[in-house]
Amino acid sequence: MSHIKGGLIALKEMIPSLPPSEKKIATYILENPEKAILLTAMTLGEESETSSAAVMRLCKSLGFSGFQELKIRVAGDLQNNNTISGYRDIEPHENYADIIDKVTTNTMQALKETIDILSVSELKKAVKALIDAKSIVFIGFGASAIAALDAEQKFTRIDKNATYYSDLHMAATAIATKGKNDVIIGISFSGTTKEVVKLLQLAKSKGTKIITVTKYGNAPVTQLADIKLYTSTSREATFRSGATSSRIAQLHIIDILFMCLASEEYENTINYLDDTREAIDFLQDKT
Repeated sequence: MSHIKGGLIALKEMIPSLPPSEKKIATYILENPEKAILLTAMTLGEESETSSAAVMRLCKSLGFSGFQELKIRVAGDLQNNNTISGYRDIEPHENYADIIDKVTTNTMQALKETIDILSVSELKKAVKALIDAKSIVFIGFGASAIAALDAEQKFTRIDKNATYYSDLHMAATAIATKGKNDVIIGISFSGTTKEVVKLLQLAKSKGTKIITVTKYGNAPVTQLADIKLYTSTSREATFRSGATSSRIAQLHIIDILFMCLASEEYENTINYLDDTREAIDFLQDKT
C-alpha cells in the first residue's frame, strides 16, 4: 500500500453500532468526504451539529490514533478512487454469466476492502508473535473453520507447531495447557461466535497471546485480543454470497500472515517447503 486508506470503509462498517452523535459525524463524512478532510475537528463538529469532542470519540471508536489519521485514510480512499459499491445477490433463474460476474465482483470487493483496512503495524506484531511462539492453536467454527484448517496446513508445512481442533472440548483441553509463550488465533467473521469467545476467555486466563481475525468493529472476540486483524464486513445477501466473500477474505489474511512470516524466515521456509514437497512426491511415487 503506497498510502493509508480504509477510512470510508471503516466508517460505513462501524456506523450501525455507533452512538447517535458519532453516527451523525460518520454520516456527514460519508456524504461529504472531500469537504470533511479539509475541516478541523471543531468545524466538523459544527457542520455535523455535534462537537469536536464527539469527533475525537468517533476516531477512538474506529480504532484510529486521532482525527488526523481519519482524514489521511479518507484522503487515501479518495485518491485511490475507492468507491464502496455494495455486494450484489443472485436472482431467481439468473443467467450463469451474470452469476459469475456477481460472485467475482463480490470477491474482489471483499479483498479490496480487507486490504484497505489491514493495519501493517498489527500485522508486524502478529508475525513476530508467530515467529516467537512455542505453539500456535487456530480456532474457528462454521465457515471460519475452513480458514483455520487452511492455516494449520500452511504453518505445519514450515515446521511450526500449529494445530486446529474442530471439536470444542478438544480445543479447550489443548488451550488449558498453554501459556505466555503460545499463541491462539481466533477466527470469527461476526466476532460474536460464542464458542470462540469462550475459548479465548480460557486462553486469556492462561496468559496466552491472542490474535483475532474478524470483521471490522468492536466485538466480544476482538475485546479479548492482544493483536487484531480485520476483514471487510462483506455484507451478506439473501443467499449468503457475502459469507462466501468473507471466507475468501479470511483465507487472504492467513495467506498474508504466512507469506510475511516466510519472508522473515526465508531460508528455513524454503528448506521446509522443499522437504514437505519431497515427502508428498514420495507418497505419490509408484515405483
